[in-house]
Amino acid sequence: MSLLRRVIGGVLRRLRVRQGRTLREVAEVAGVSVPYLSEVERGRKEASSEVLAAICRALGIRLSDLLEEARDDLRRVEPRTPVMPPRVPTGRRVLPTGPRPAPAASRPTPVTRPAAGGSTCPSNRVPNARAAVGRRPAGTTGTGSFGRSRPVRSGVGQHRVLLVAGRSPRC
Repeated sequence: MSLLRRVIGGVLRRLRVRQGRTLREVAEVAGVSVPYLSEVERGRKEASSEVLAAICRALGIRLSDLLEEARDDLRRVEPRTPVMPPRVPTGRRVLPTGPRPAPAASRPTPVTRPAAGGSTCPSNRVPNARAAVGRRPAGTTGTGSFGRSRPVRSGVGQHRVLLVAGRSPRC
């Protein structure tokens, strides 16, 4: 398998030698050190796109020309094997346990903080959303739908989120 940095380095060296220029000449114009340019040409250093662009300018070629030649070299040395899709394991699949989330249409709208400077958005009904998080508003008792927290499954674990009953229009 050919590393891209080796292929690009080989193309850079071939272009420089074809022009009859030394490492020192190209390095000075490109603004890089001679040892660094040498290591890039030998495929030992992976140059950033900015450095590659500077070397290309010093050689009087476009970056796209460098990359086209590198592509052609890769095609010559790469084996012609068909690309196969990734293999999917055939073992038993374990499904997550726990309550399933409610369909989107029946989920209550989460409490939001009002925008800075006051907002006339009807979805910002709670004057201080931070005060309402984690506790029931005054005057509510029992297991009413306002202020109830429900476990929400995420990619890492379960979290509790305060939900407000009802839906409000989006602003």
